[in-house]
Amino acid sequence: MIYSYIRPVNRDQNFYEAFEKHVPKGAVNYCFDIWKEDPFNFYITKERNTKLGDFRYRRDKKVQTITINHNLNPYQFLITYVHEVAHYRAFTKFGLSIKPHGLEWKKYFQELMEPLLDVSIFPRDVLIPLKRHMMNPKASSGADFFLMVELRKFDRSEKSDELQYLQQVKKGTQFEIQGRLFEKLETRRTRVLCLEVNSGKKYLISSHAEVKIKN
Repeated sequence: MIYSYIRPVNRDQNFYEAFEKHVPKGAVNYCFDIWKEDPFNFYITKERNTKLGDFRYRRDKKVQTITINHNLNPYQFLITYVHEVAHYRAFTKFGLSIKPHGLEWKKYFQELMEPLLDVSIFPRDVLIPLKRHMMNPKASSGADFFLMVELRKFDRSEKSDELQYLQQVKKGTQFEIQGRLFEKLETRRTRVLCLEVNSGKKYLISSHAEVKIKN
């Protein structure tokens, strides 16, 4: 089922059933328990191109809110959920004086992920880069190329089979992203200089962006 709206999960049974559907079986109880320890509003949303999940701290709200995209594969959903819970706990304790992905968030994220870093939860091919990623977690798992490649193998979407990471595309190749046609020019560290074919303008695009090759 694809949700065309935001579905609130605000009862224990519904919350638990949501995890049964969206995260690996071995992580269901854990995800439910860390919510019960310090409850928050939880919404499963339609797909968003700019984010996998979201937490926004509102000082004027007694109960905070976390949202996760409905279409994530179980392993990406789990990582994203724990990522956002870490935001929630860090901002609840320290308020708005901290950086979103600063040391406080990293500490909570590492602590919350530690019980999950096991082959009973993640496939070994995901677990190896995930453990490495968690030594110094980035703002997004998408910023870790090797982890992202392994996670993508479990995506449910048929369109994922048509996409490649820009980092893997050969120089001079034309590709499409967000309905616009580009040509890959050169890689500059974590970004790629690209030429928009129609306008002649040059743009820097993340090397981790998923693109569709034009034949």
